[in-house]
Amino acid sequence: MDYVSALVPPVVMAALFTALIVTIVKSQGGPNKSKEDAIADATIARAEAARRSGSPS
Repeated sequence: MDYVSALVPPVVMAALFTALIVTIVKSQGGPNKSKEDAIADATIARAEAARRSGSPS
């Protein structure tokens, strides 16, 4: 029985990690992709503008 208790935590963690990766892959793209891209572009533009002006945000 010791081998079962030794194997359960890694198996559970592997299953949760696989579920996390599947969720991340499935959430890429889709109808919200353009909105996410616009938010990222705006954040990058704001950071570049702050860097050029020399003022910290």
